[in-house]
Amino acid sequence: MSILGSRRDLTGQVAVVTGAARGVGELLARKLSARGARVALLGLEPEQLREVADSLPGESACWHADVTDTAVMERTAREVVECFGAVDVVVANAGVAAGGPFAESDDATWRRVIEVNLIGSTVTCRAFLPALLASKGYFLQIASLAALTPAPLMTAYCASKSGVEAFAHSLRAELGYRGVRVGVGYLSWTDTDMVRGADEDDVMREMRRTLPWPTNRTYPLEPAVDRLVAGIERRSAHVYGQWWLRGMQPVRGHLPSIIGTFGAREMRRFAPRLADGTRRGLVGAGGAADERTRTPAADG
Repeated sequence: MSILGSRRDLTGQVAVVTGAARGVGELLARKLSARGARVALLGLEPEQLREVADSLPGESACWHADVTDTAVMERTAREVVECFGAVDVVVANAGVAAGGPFAESDDATWRRVIEVNLIGSTVTCRAFLPALLASKGYFLQIASLAALTPAPLMTAYCASKSGVEAFAHSLRAELGYRGVRVGVGYLSWTDTDMVRGADEDDVMREMRRTLPWPTNRTYPLEPAVDRLVAGIERRSAHVYGQWWLRGMQPVRGHLPSIIGTFGAREMRRFAPRLADGTRRGLVGAGGAADERTRTPAADG
């Protein structure tokens, strides 16, 4: 996270968090509320969202919203402003993941990762941008280690997170003179339902363990979210959920070649076990929620 700039008091600030029913989004909502922010929680699991909202120490409200649905998100943004009077911070956190070889991947599942992670982030930003312009607020886009380096068996996720990183960087240049700050949050493998769901796949779990330290570890959730909160308080351009991710930036240009060589070797080793084609759809509880609630329009 940036060490530049002073921290802003979040008391009374209105923060919108997508994907707030669990994982990073849930804990982020809790920590923002504990710092005095008024929190709008968005997601696909209404019961879990209500439970989280009801347990927060400060003012909060929740909305059942699919971030890929433009009409729903525009209506939600209007309702959030009507409820709280303004929006000061938006965190585009909602995301899904799927693993496995691209050649055998299900087209609808692959597209859904792109739709939720990339298109959903842009829909979220477009819906809340008028409010952010009015408040001269802050938009934090949650990206990933997957934006910094490619990885086999993660084509959709890597493509989506590289895309949201580029989107946020471009947006920063567009909005800076209008008073809106834009940040990118980077997280490595963090202990969430998504990562635990990915680890249920034996090949993906074992391949990840062959990565060099520190990329082969799963990191605790709370310290990562604490860093995100500090980045929001500073309205940082870059926020690193794990300390070592900052060091990836200067060498990221070399990583595709390294991963290309290393990944090809590992793919050859795991090929017999990948040949059975037994891959699941979206991973984790969040992925299951998305598949349960997906509309026909989203499938198209």
